[in-house]
Amino acid sequence: MKTKLIFSLFLLISTVAGAQTQGPQMADQFREQGKIYVVISVIAIIFLSIVFFLIYLERKLKRLEKEVDEKIKP
Repeated sequence: MKTKLIFSLFLLISTVAGAQTQGPQMADQFREQGKIYVVISVIAIIFLSIVFFLIYLERKLKRLEKEVDEKIKP
């Protein structure tokens, strides 16, 4: 049990350390080439799509709940 925990912590630390060394270099390259704006735009579009989809589902759910309540209470 302890060996698995130690091994898991070692893997976690090694991946975090590896990600920190590569992250800024890649971001700097994107910034230099002007592609960082494309990346940010894609992330923003995905995020806004998810938000709008959740709003749509919430409205639809409220409407369905209202219909069910009306059918139950004649």
